[in-house]
Amino acid sequence: MAYDEDLAERVRELLATEPDLSEKRMFGGLAFLLGGHMALAVSGQGGIMVRVGAAQTDELIAAGPAQPVEMGERTMGGWVRVGAEHLTTERRLSRWVQLGVGQARSLASKTAQTRRR
Repeated sequence: MAYDEDLAERVRELLATEPDLSEKRMFGGLAFLLGGHMALAVSGQGGIMVRVGAAQTDELIAAGPAQPVEMGERTMGGWVRVGAEHLTTERRLSRWVQLGVGQARSLASKTAQTRRR
């Protein structure tokens, strides 16, 4: 299944003012990277995967509608999946996009490190 291009465009619009933004096709979806770190991805399985950090993962899953991200038989710590049915409004989508942005921005920029070499 291909990723939802309309959802990708909505994410792109929310990230339009973010500096050092790039996009990369990965794992059947479209990843959005900030400073070289993946913040979130529009998933080929539907919905989005969001980097939230290990400290928030269990809390967000317990509160719903987030689910653990499974890659094969492995659970990806620090990531949650949110189904498209929970992203129908800009307010709902924006909440998850901002969580991913905040987590990615808390990491040292990979692109700045590359430039210094």
